[in-house]
Amino acid sequence: MSKVTKAQYEFAKERIEELLPLVTDETPADAKEAVELTVMSDIVIAYEKVHYPIEKPTVGELIALSLEEKGMTQKQLASEIGVSPSRVSDYVSGRSEPTLKIARLLCRILGIQPAMMLGV
Repeated sequence: MSKVTKAQYEFAKERIEELLPLVTDETPADAKEAVELTVMSDIVIAYEKVHYPIEKPTVGELIALSLEEKGMTQKQLASEIGVSPSRVSDYVSGRSEPTLKIARLLCRILGIQPAMMLGV
């Protein structure tokens, strides 16, 4: 797809809002509205990939988010993985990276996908 302009992006976003109520799960994929919705969505996605890229979370952000989701404190995590609370704080702040052994434990205890921990 060629470069999408801001005007095209804004138009596509408005058109999507108009089309969404018209296209349901029962609408055939080749129906005019369904095809147009797909095209408008592709325009929005292409523009946003360039102008609003989503960066992968850091190891520290992954740990912090996972702690919050699990309702765990850094102190509790430190106890579970056998390091000091200040070491966990270092991981969360990005001052240091966990060793492979600790990363494995973090993945298991916090339910983090190993690929996410590796930034893949």
